[in-house]
Amino acid sequence: MNGILLLEQSLNGLQFGLMLFLLAAGLTLVFGIMDMINLAHGSLYMVGAYCIASVATATGSFWMGLAGGVVATAVFGILLEVGILRKLYARDHLSQVLGTFAILLMCNEAVRLIWGAQPITLNPPESLSGPVELLPGLMYPAYRLLIIGVGLLVAMLLYVLITHTRVGMQVRAGASNRDMAMAMGSNVKILFTAVFGVGAALCAVAGGMLGPLLAVQVGMGESILILAFVVIVIGGIGSIRGAFLGALLVGFVDTAGRTLVPMVFESLLSPEAASNAGPAMASILIYVLMATVLFFKPRGLFPTHG
Repeated sequence: MNGILLLEQSLNGLQFGLMLFLLAAGLTLVFGIMDMINLAHGSLYMVGAYCIASVATATGSFWMGLAGGVVATAVFGILLEVGILRKLYARDHLSQVLGTFAILLMCNEAVRLIWGAQPITLNPPESLSGPVELLPGLMYPAYRLLIIGVGLLVAMLLYVLITHTRVGMQVRAGASNRDMAMAMGSNVKILFTAVFGVGAALCAVAGGMLGPLLAVQVGMGESILILAFVVIVIGGIGSIRGAFLGALLVGFVDTAGRTLVPMVFESLLSPEAASNAGPAMASILIYVLMATVLFFKPRGLFPTHG
């Protein structure tokens, strides 16, 4: 029984880690290439979830909602970058933090104005609503398996794009040394707009896939944005490989803290205290993990420069 539980929670950690990777990938490239702290990144996750839920409701198809919402969020991200964020590149980090935090607040109020203050529903495909028997005694939700599959597929496509294409080479060059990349002829302005659009699309995929599991509501991007920053700090700023490994580490640690730690505490504390200790311990363990990595590797696990 314990072995089955451990395997099930490992799958949950993998699923959550892959969704964190989709959020962190765009964020780490934006930070790495343009040295831009973008607190509005979480808003793209929220806007993506709302757009996907709206299109899915209108069409009656989760897949139509996912496709339409991802495209809409990518367009929104590109317009946001061209219209507002591009003006912040040359500013200091404090100006970037204040500017993008203001965008985050405005996005929250715009979503509240358009969709209302109450959470909205995003239902998974009906064909994936039930469990699948992976092993004797191990029933796992089919939709969570879909999330794992989508996360692995997107991660693989992103890896191929970054490591085996000319555009990916320019992205890596920009992340390692932006000035040198510009001197060698890379159009970093257009490149960054494209990266930002891809990052927005990845946020939407994460929002759409997690929407049926979590509430689609105003402000949903803030808490997961903090985790995304933790991921890129652990992995190394500008590193896709680091973001992938960091996201998996955070996903497994968060899941272990919320599910396995309370089981340990049950022998020491009351059931209520043990259940409350899990989420708190999960948050603590994530930051302990980050502090430990930074103690031994101050630039993260896979720094792109320096």
